[in-house]
This record gives sequence, structure tokens and C-alpha cells, in this order.
Amino acid sequence: MEDGRRAPRSLPGQVICLGPRRTVLVPILPGCLIQFIQAQEWQIHRTGLLKIPHFISSFQNLLVLDLSRNAVAEVPKQIGTLTRLRELLLSYNRIQFVPEELSGCESLERLELAMNRNLNELPDQLRNLTRLQHLDLSMNDFSLLPDCVVAMTGLQWLDMGGNRLQLLPDDIHRMEKLHTLWLQRNELEKLPVNISRMASLDTLVLSSNRLRDIPSLMEDMTNLRLISALFLLSRFVNFRDNPLTMDVTLPPRKKVAEDDEDDREMFGLEFMQMYIQEARKRSYAVLNMHCVNR
Repeated sequence: MEDGRRAPRSLPGQVICLGPRRTVLVPILPGCLIQFIQAQEWQIHRTGLLKIPHFISSFQNLLVLDLSRNAVAEVPKQIGTLTRLRELLLSYNRIQFVPEELSGCESLERLELAMNRNLNELPDQLRNLTRLQHLDLSMNDFSLLPDCVVAMTGLQWLDMGGNRLQLLPDDIHRMEKLHTLWLQRNELEKLPVNISRMASLDTLVLSSNRLRDIPSLMEDMTNLRLISALFLLSRFVNFRDNPLTMDVTLPPRKKVAEDDEDDREMFGLEFMQMYIQEARKRSYAVLNMHCVNR
């Protein structure tokens, strides 16, 4: 292209890729992209892109729109016309507002909005994204879990890590299909009792919060897979770096092979169950002492 930009290229499978050449940035997408109107996928990264063009609505065959790691500050309303879109990846941008029109993307299965920093709310209309399975809202500014997220009954994977959450909603169990929940690095001081009713949940990350206790009803959450905090890429439930009120020491265990994942999971379950049992014992002791003193 005459202005030094890297020209878009159409790849097998109808994919548009656009990126910087050396240090040349592309803050505004060129109108010549219209010639690739049949494209099913956009991959535009690290170009300094400032704005999603309104002509995005012309790409009705689009299945994947990946504009992560740019400088996009606004999601245009026209994006709601992309009824076939399955993946919208906008992490590491500067988005502060999500339009309600996004709910028109009825085929959306994956939405990533991580690391937009000042994003702190979602429009309630997003509850209509009934096919959404994967939602990443990590490293933003949410103080509450949005109501529309709790209402996404098809959601299976949710990352709210690195926000300012202080409480979880009492009706969190409405997320019946959720199997993975990341809540690390927030400000949670307690967990709702109904978290024990999340039958599908098998991965729960709670490290670096302000939790002081573990709800006793979590003892029955046998689906949870707890793995040592050293294995951060594995599925686990982690209470690490929380000011729990009791110190619980597990009994000595036989040395096992490092690759014995099942054993590591059992170790985590053992900690949670022992903590809950110890808390129950202490509560009974306090109650008995009170009865004796009377």
C-alpha cells in the first residue's frame, strides 16, 4: 500500500490478517477491506487500532473477530448485526463501554474482554446471549458480578480474576453449567452458601482474596478438582493467600510421583474438608462451653 501500511491478506479458509510492518501502525482500518467481504475470520493484532469500523456490519459471514492487543476504545453498535459471529476477542484494549446491541450476536460462544482496565459494567441485554459458553472479564474494574452474567445459563467458563469483587451474588447457583470459575486477586471476604449448589463446578480459583472461612456446605462439593498451587496451569481450587482464621495442618503423607495428578487433587480436597471439619469442631466446643456456663 502507498502509505506504508501492510496490506491485508486473505488466507486459506477466508481469514483476514493485518499487522504492523516493523514500527508502522494502523490506527484506522483501510476501506479496501471491503473487497474481502466473504471473510469468515479477522485476525488483527498489535496494529494500534483505535476504532472498529462501522462497515464491520457488511461482513455477515464473519465467525471470528479477533482484535486483541490494540487500542480500541469503543465497540460500535453495528457489531450486533453479526448474527453468525461465534468468537469476539477484544482483550488488551481500552474499552470502557459495551453496547447493548452486542446481544444481537445470537451465535456468540466466546467473548473475551480481559485487560481493558476501566471496564466495570455490562448491559443487562447480554443475558440474551444464550449460546455463550466462555467469558473472560479478568483484569478490569468490576466490583460486582454483573446480573446478566449470572443469567447466562449456558455459560461454562468464567474468569473474573483481577477485579475488585467484594461479594458474589446469592443466586450464583443459577449458573448451572458453569464448570470453571476464576476469582483470584479480588477482594472477596466470604462466599455465598449457594456456591455449594453449583453441581457442575469442578474448578474454582480463589487465591489472593480476603476470605477468612470456607462455607461448611462446600464439603459436599465432590466434583471440585483441587490441585497444588504450584501447578497454576492445571485445574484446581485454590485458597492460597487468604487470611483464613484457622491454621490447618494435614497429616504426613507418603511421597508420590510428581506426575500423579489424581493424588494432588485429593490433597486439595483433603485440605478443604479438614478445614471445614475443624471449624465445625470448634463451633461445637464453643457451644458446649456456653451451655456449661449457663
